Amino acid sequence: QVQLAESGGGLVQAGGSLRLSCAASGRTFSNYAMGWFRRAPGKEREFVATISWSGTSTYYADSVKGRFTISTNNAKNTVYLQMNSLEPEDTAIYYCAVKRGRGASATTTSYDYWGQGTQVTVSS
Repeated sequence: QVQLAESGGGLVQAGGSLRLSCAASGRTFSNYAMGWFRRAPGKEREFVATISWSGTSTYYADSVKGRFTISTNNAKNTVYLQMNSLEPEDTAIYYCAVKRGRGASATTTSYDYWGQGTQVTVSS
């Protein structure tokens, strides 16, 4: 079993920044990709960003492109999400997820394990 623990969420004013971290522990895969998703109040979970095992491939939702950056430290089994120029519309619970295989994916069903989520609230 793989455990994922997110951290770094909180309350920030519009235009501010936050950095989310997600550490994987337990039975880790030799090759895997990771992603970030979010669920805003009253909405379904949506894709935010994903990164391949090598870190050479990254994909972002159009709504965060240019503002968010995903990165990974495989030695620490950790993925990060740097969020800049935050907007009230970014308010959501942010979840990290890990999938078997090296390829990045924006599809929720591709992922095998999920964290519990961390709340991000952006005030206007």
